[in-house]
Amino acid sequence: MNAGKIFLIEDDMMIASLIRQNLSKFDAFETTHFTTGEECISNLNQHPDIVIIDYNLPGMDGLTLMKQVKAVSPNSLVVICSGQEDVQVVVQCYQNGANDYILKNEQMMANIENSVRNLSMNVTLRREVELLKDQTIDRNKYSNIIGNSNSVLRVLRLIQKVEKNNMMVLITGQSGTGKELVAKALHFNSQRSRKPFVIVNMGAIPTELVESELFGHEKGAFTDARDRRIGKFEEADGGTIFLDEIGEMDLGLQAKILRVLQEKEITRIGSNKTIKLDFRLIAATNRNLAQEVKEGRFREDLFYRIQGFLIHLPPLHDRGDDIIMLAKSFLHDFCQQNRMEQMIISKEACQFMLDYAWPGNIRELKAVIERAALMAENNTISVEDLTFVTA
Repeated sequence: MNAGKIFLIEDDMMIASLIRQNLSKFDAFETTHFTTGEECISNLNQHPDIVIIDYNLPGMDGLTLMKQVKAVSPNSLVVICSGQEDVQVVVQCYQNGANDYILKNEQMMANIENSVRNLSMNVTLRREVELLKDQTIDRNKYSNIIGNSNSVLRVLRLIQKVEKNNMMVLITGQSGTGKELVAKALHFNSQRSRKPFVIVNMGAIPTELVESELFGHEKGAFTDARDRRIGKFEEADGGTIFLDEIGEMDLGLQAKILRVLQEKEITRIGSNKTIKLDFRLIAATNRNLAQEVKEGRFREDLFYRIQGFLIHLPPLHDRGDDIIMLAKSFLHDFCQQNRMEQMIISKEACQFMLDYAWPGNIRELKAVIERAALMAENNTISVEDLTFVTA
């Protein structure tokens, strides 16, 4: 667990030095000292665990600063230090969110130490609760991702960590492992969920059309440009663009993509006007991009740019009983869609599937199950049905 943060806001350098010396015994916390409320406010994005505020600060008094702290970092615990014994001042501080009020007297250092010791217990408890909450997965949010294996649960935890922010995500794994499903889970559980989710398969677009597809073009920009066309990046404005098989791009296009990601703007072909965009990029590849970089086929700067957060999908044969869960789900959907009586899979067929290597991963499993459903007799898929379609 990372070290906690204590912010100390005190304009008297001697008092601040004494307090910092006293707090140094708390190994679980790092103390940062500020002399003004404005300095503290500009650093509240660090979300300190405990904030110790001198009530009589120059410019901004301690009560005003505490309100700002609570507004920006509501989980921060606040200790007010003051020479005022006025009951109304004390009550006002507590009413506005102070966790402790300490008088500046001969007992001040001891009282601060006791206060931080007590509040640190609250900090530890809250962080443990947050850790447990982080480890708890709401499966209703990820109903499109089937599986209970450790490898799948790890993927879901990673999705859960990054789904709410705008960090770029790179999804890696063999073909057919479900990279698009992960991208959809990231988008539809994000703050961009009501905005477009645009999928682009980089390996399926002819080289001569890829720039027009991504950036759009103006009418008359080239021979067949009869009308203005909006590109995929512009289409994804406000939402998410998913570049599948990003490793298929040539180096020239990679340089242009890098600029789009850096500047968050595009220029349609045939235009001189730049268009500012707001999008989140999720990329996927079945290639080893680090090796591609070494061999000169992928730009190093683009590689590090898109790998803001890495999610790797395991091959199907490493997912154990998830294979059977997926097979039963595919079988149920196939029968329902084709108005067939629901079917079952024999124990022997289940064992066959667990032993099989599945080089095509989930995509292959789905095809095998659907074809086996057509071949099966007596509403039961047998080993023979699977052997026939996988031979």
